[in-house]
Amino acid sequence: MRVAVFGLGYVGSVSAANFAADGHDVIGVDVNAEKVAAINAGLSPIVEPGLEQLLKDAVESRRLRATTSTAEAIAETDLSLVCVGTPSRKNGSLDLSYLIRVCEQIGDALKDKPSYHVVVIRSTVLPGTTHGHVIPTLEARSGKKYGEGFGVSVNPEFLREGTALKDFRQPPLTLVGHNHAYDAAPTKALYDNIEAPLYSASIRTAEMIKYTSNAWHAVKVVFANEIGNLCKRVGIDSHDVMDIFCRDEKLNISANYLKPGFAFGGFDQIVETGKKRIGILGFSFKAGTDDLRESPMVILGEALLGKGYELCIYDRNVSLARLMGANKEYIEQQIPHLSRHLCDSVDDVISKSDVIVIGNGAPEFAKAVEGCRADQTVIDLVRLPIDFAALQAHYDGICW
Repeated sequence: MRVAVFGLGYVGSVSAANFAADGHDVIGVDVNAEKVAAINAGLSPIVEPGLEQLLKDAVESRRLRATTSTAEAIAETDLSLVCVGTPSRKNGSLDLSYLIRVCEQIGDALKDKPSYHVVVIRSTVLPGTTHGHVIPTLEARSGKKYGEGFGVSVNPEFLREGTALKDFRQPPLTLVGHNHAYDAAPTKALYDNIEAPLYSASIRTAEMIKYTSNAWHAVKVVFANEIGNLCKRVGIDSHDVMDIFCRDEKLNISANYLKPGFAFGGFDQIVETGKKRIGILGFSFKAGTDDLRESPMVILGEALLGKGYELCIYDRNVSLARLMGANKEYIEQQIPHLSRHLCDSVDDVISKSDVIVIGNGAPEFAKAVEGCRADQTVIDLVRLPIDFAALQAHYDGICW
């Protein structure tokens, strides 16, 4: 493809060199004439192992050249990647001045271009930036309508300084955010030679995933430092601890526990409904078990009872455990006040309640709540696979 790369800093230089190496015709664009001259001479404007040779090869093969002219780059390409900096201000907000200026220039150039052109945002931006700033600026300056005269997609980068070339070739994933399939297609085609899972998402979701990744890396560093401080106080080598900790890729370094959900939040949502008859579907710690000893639903139930709410609880496994099993004694001695509110069926709970709280992911609950009345509220603490087209009740999740 014919590709323009705006911003020849770290992300732009690495992207331009790699796309050219894959056979695309690339034009790099930067307001800095020295960077442009360096690229055209086969020199790297940044220090990154292996990049200069890659740039030199691309220039010599005539797959890459650079210019300061936005109009020239837009006229001779089909797709533009915006890789300009979005530095943080002192108050923590992002400085979007470079991004907006580039979008103004691209919009001006698109005004006279007869063919459809896709603008790809590769810069790190806050969720909502593309719809709130990029698209309006392009429309205002080009006089064209998004989705008709030009397209927009979001393609966040996950490059680390010092290993950027390897990260480009072997990324954990490739992400393309778009609202129109015909905008996504040329962006995805850039990565035909990259062996990595390719995911599509909405534009806003793609923007948020980049921020989520950055925040998670920060959380990991802060957590490791907190463990390190504790280890230092008690005379333990923190690196020994964390090296072994990271060997567990089933729980510690995995997707487990990394989903929004219940146990550390959500109680207030029930109170805010203003209704007093509360049905709870799922009372055990996990679906398919009768373990109540660590169940946050027990804490929730006790709190609601203490505030005068009427409860109706159903959990098939807990009902069985009340008759036999290891938890029979716990139910009889520790929570007899709650066990008295156990109902015989899911339908019984739904018919007697104004608010239905989903406490675990038992398969029967999703179908059952689809039959709730329009005047009922469903508060889902586990994100059941509900058919929302069939759901008449008001639905509310914890973080969704």
